[in-house]
Amino acid sequence: MATSSHCFENPPALEPASGGGEVVDDFGGQKAYITGSAGSKAAVVLISDAFGFEAPNLRKIADQVASSGYFVVVPDFLHGDPYDLSSSNPGMWIQAHNPQNAFKEAKPVIAAIKEKGVSRIGAAGYCWGAKVVVELAKVHEIQAAVLLHPSLLTDDDIKEVKCPISILGAEIDRSSPPELLKQFGQILSANSEIDHFVKIFPGVAHGWAVRYSDDDASAVASAKEALQDMSHWFNKYLD
Repeated sequence: MATSSHCFENPPALEPASGGGEVVDDFGGQKAYITGSAGSKAAVVLISDAFGFEAPNLRKIADQVASSGYFVVVPDFLHGDPYDLSSSNPGMWIQAHNPQNAFKEAKPVIAAIKEKGVSRIGAAGYCWGAKVVVELAKVHEIQAAVLLHPSLLTDDDIKEVKCPISILGAEIDRSSPPELLKQFGQILSANSEIDHFVKIFPGVAHGWAVRYSDDDASAVASAKEALQDMSHWFNKYLD
């Protein structure tokens, strides 16, 4: 279960009040940013990278996904303790924030979404969050999965996926290099019952889909393309 320094580079400036939705203290037992129509029959759970649910770009993405008609939940599975470049140790941080624990915590979140009358749920995870999404995809908790510059995944994880899955990777990525993601695609191709999509974005590095600078037109364009691909996948399987 590999990670790399790429997972902890280029942290966003956190802005707790950002976004067009609202922060609630208890959604399925977790603090969460929620946005979109509460009356929607389809929902998306977005699971952050190591920098947490307050990241402004992540909330922008949540609002944009919600604009397509989804009820969107971004839980704080890091419990107010995102990675801090100035004080955190990567290995110790991962030990303290095991994605398996977040997977267990995600189940009540999904149950709370279903209590609102939602019948179709997708989940997308960035880096650390991708591992949580794969765990959900193994046990029929969601109907569609999207992984963006994933980390901490193994071949065995991918073999157990039970719902349509899209994997969006970076050309420059020590955590999940293109060769590994293509290998994941080969594994998924062996199972004709599970639809899959694997795409490597050229010229971008790990984290590009959510940790981009608004001042970098090329970076913004690549992140927008990733959002479009993610939205297409959810529209295909949640509508």
